[in-house]
Amino acid sequence: MVEDAGGDGTSWPAAGPGFWPEVVEQLDTALLVVDPVGRILAVNPAAERLLDRTSRTMRGRDAHDLLHRDTDGGTPPREQCPLLRSLATGVAVRGEGDRYLRGDGRLVTISWSASPLAAGGSLRGMAVLFTDVTGDHGARRERAAYTSALEDLNERLTLVAEITDVLGQTLETDEALARLGRLLVPRLADWAAVDLRAGSGQVHRVTVTGPAGRDAVLEGGRERLPEATEGDRSPLVQVLNGGAPVLRQEGAPACPPQGGKARTAAPADSPLAALHDDFLRTVRATSVITVPLGARRQITGALTLVRTDPAHPFGPADLDVVSDIGRRVGLVLDNARRYGRQRAVAEAMQRNLLAPLPQPGGLRLAARYQPAPVGSQVGGDWYDAFELKDGALALVIGDVVGHDLTAAAGMAQLHGILRSLAWDRAEPPSAVVDRLDDAMPAITTVSMATLVLARVEGDPHTGPWTLRWTSAGHPPPLLLTSGGHAQYLEAGQGLLLGVPPGSRSTRPDATLPLPLGATLLLYTDGLIEIPGSDLDSGLVRLRRHALALADAPLDTLCDQLLARMPPGSTDDVALLALRLPTP
Repeated sequence: MVEDAGGDGTSWPAAGPGFWPEVVEQLDTALLVVDPVGRILAVNPAAERLLDRTSRTMRGRDAHDLLHRDTDGGTPPREQCPLLRSLATGVAVRGEGDRYLRGDGRLVTISWSASPLAAGGSLRGMAVLFTDVTGDHGARRERAAYTSALEDLNERLTLVAEITDVLGQTLETDEALARLGRLLVPRLADWAAVDLRAGSGQVHRVTVTGPAGRDAVLEGGRERLPEATEGDRSPLVQVLNGGAPVLRQEGAPACPPQGGKARTAAPADSPLAALHDDFLRTVRATSVITVPLGARRQITGALTLVRTDPAHPFGPADLDVVSDIGRRVGLVLDNARRYGRQRAVAEAMQRNLLAPLPQPGGLRLAARYQPAPVGSQVGGDWYDAFELKDGALALVIGDVVGHDLTAAAGMAQLHGILRSLAWDRAEPPSAVVDRLDDAMPAITTVSMATLVLARVEGDPHTGPWTLRWTSAGHPPPLLLTSGGHAQYLEAGQGLLLGVPPGSRSTRPDATLPLPLGATLLLYTDGLIEIPGSDLDSGLVRLRRHALALADAPLDTLCDQLLARMPPGSTDDVALLALRLPTP
């Protein structure tokens, strides 16, 4: 067990990463782990000694066939095996008086307890604790109590593992804390509260979970309160300021981990302490644990667990487990905050690069950028539109490969370089994109990207207008024309940017007259690609929605196309729309 310094200079134990495996190895009680069909996955040294078998000879064998015997020494039918029935239902079970066959041929009578092991919502197997009760009926009650204590330990091990697994699946603070409350209540506590340090010397209570779930009233509207000083005697304040975890029986002195000094409950010294004390009185707390979230040098908040039944108070073992949970949750929250800051920087950079759209003559433009949903990483999608020195209007839609801050930075590089190249010379879009492709490995950090570069040629006031474009591996533009027609512009397709020079072919251009009243849509793949759905289905869906909105104002068209996307998208979306004057 690792020793950390408490806030008052004392030492207090914290469960390190290798703590639980050491506990299992050193248990005097036999432990057997089986998979969902009853095959032995692992045994501890105590099980090897009791069964007179080595781990190597047992691993992979069917536990029922190898060990379980009836009074005559035969193997009972599988349907009569309580452990196999427990595996089928996924519920905890215990038994006494069953017989296991040792390696030397002797039968031992055992008392046992099995608890399900779950991860990610699915049953991974069972942990079976068992002891030898052969010929020792006088000590049965003591052994039953001992087994019950080991069951509690097994339950704590399972809870810690499940919390680690579940919280590791999200980088969103609110979702992580909501999951934490559901895991802790009612399995370990009757109430759970989380207070986070919000910066600028403030603390706010972000979640309170009770028997009926989240309690918005006790959360207090997430009111932010000044962070109290170290002189405040409240256990919550002391923990937030780097003090040791605290176990307090209401009406009794506070009990830190072994080796620390007890703290005496005192009147509230600050608004934060008053809020906490009021919460404890409201829920009728009889036993309270408060632990830091994170390591001592990086405490992001505090976790408070409450029990309300005087007959079942928390004990020192609970304090060790909750301290370990607090350390793990703190790491998750710290990662979530770092991710949130990176995401905010990337989104701000993307939005700032999306310049105001020109509105030349009778042509009208509208665009939208929608970040990836919460829980997904930021992407490298962008759009652009600008007038060229020969009078043409340039339209760009692009997507840098990757989903991180590097992709967003690469998008910024391509955005600026492409503008310069397109302005520099009046040439077909394919020639501009070829020059961009040549320059990309030398002066950008982008490895691969897709884009469509188009020129709208013609007098911006009177027309007629011609669309000239090239596509570097990008989804095809969609053209809506009068009479309810919609056409994907499949021509002009070339290789994406970043393909090695020796593998490139001549990049094509395509040309199409644009009729009056037509609407052109350029978009990134986030608009059409949904996990679990193929690309063709996405294209059909976009065409159907676009036709239904063809007569809507351009801004409404863009907004509704985004709103009608099916749920499940994990990508950002850029959308650029051009509409020609009506006849």
